[in-house]
Amino acid sequence: MTNLLRKPNGTSGKVHDIRPKDAGWGYVGFGLYRLKAGESATEPTGETEVILVLVEGKADVSGGGKTFGELGDRMNVFERKPPHCVYIPAGSNWNATATTDCILAVCTAPAKPGREAALIGPDGLSLNTRGKDANTRYIYPIAMEERDVADSLLVTEVFTPAGNWSSYPPHRHDEDNFPDMTYLEETYYHRLNPAQGFGFQRVFTEDGSLDQTMAVADHDLVLVPKGHHPCGAPYGYEMYYLNVMAGPMRKWRFKNHPDHDWIFERDNP
Repeated sequence: MTNLLRKPNGTSGKVHDIRPKDAGWGYVGFGLYRLKAGESATEPTGETEVILVLVEGKADVSGGGKTFGELGDRMNVFERKPPHCVYIPAGSNWNATATTDCILAVCTAPAKPGREAALIGPDGLSLNTRGKDANTRYIYPIAMEERDVADSLLVTEVFTPAGNWSSYPPHRHDEDNFPDMTYLEETYYHRLNPAQGFGFQRVFTEDGSLDQTMAVADHDLVLVPKGHHPCGAPYGYEMYYLNVMAGPMRKWRFKNHPDHDWIFERDNP
C-alpha cells in the first residue's frame, strides 16, 4: 500500500469516504462530512456499525429508530470539550441535519444487528493525560474496550500539544496474536491549530518493507495498515486526531518498537 496519505475532497459535503475495499484492508471505514447549517447527511449502515462523532458544531441526529435531537456544543475542536457521539447499529439508517456549520465523522466497522442506537458521549467521557514531558498528550477514549458500546469499533480522540509527540514510543498492532498483540487497522483524521500548520506522521515496519513519512495538513487522513505510526507536532502548532480502529477482536494490544521501548520503560518504571 503506497497511498497512505489521503487529502480531503474539497471543503464541503463528504470530503473523506474511505471504505475497506478502497483502503485495501478488511475492517475500518471512515467518512467525514463538512456541512453548512441546514444541510443534511444520511446513510444506511448495511453490514456495519457506525459511531458518529460531532467533531465541531451542532446537528439534529437520528438513527436506528431513535431521535436524539440537537447534539454538539464544541464549536472548535481545540476547545477540548468532550465530543457528542452516537452509536448506530448495523441494519439501520442514520440522518444528521446541521443546525450550525458542523464537521461530522462517520466511523464504521463490520457488525451484526442487535445493539440499540445510543448516545455514547459526552456523558462518561473525561480528558485523560498520557505520557510525560514532550510525550504528553490528552485523550478522550470515546469507544475503547473498557466501554462496552460497540461490537468492533475502537474510537478515540487525541490532543497533542505543540512541540510534542504522540502515538509514541512507536508501536504496532498488526498481528492477530492475542493476548500479546491484536490485529487492528487504523485511520488518523488530523487537525492543526492554527489551521495553516502541519504535523508529521511516520508509518513503518521493522523490516523496512513499509516506511513512509508524511507531512499532514488540517483535515488530512492517514491510513495505518500495519507497522509503527508515531506523530509529531512542530513548535507553534497543536495537533488533534481522531483514531478509528477495528479488527477481528475488539481489544487493543500492541508492541512498542524494540529500538525505542526503552523510552516507555524509563517513563514507567
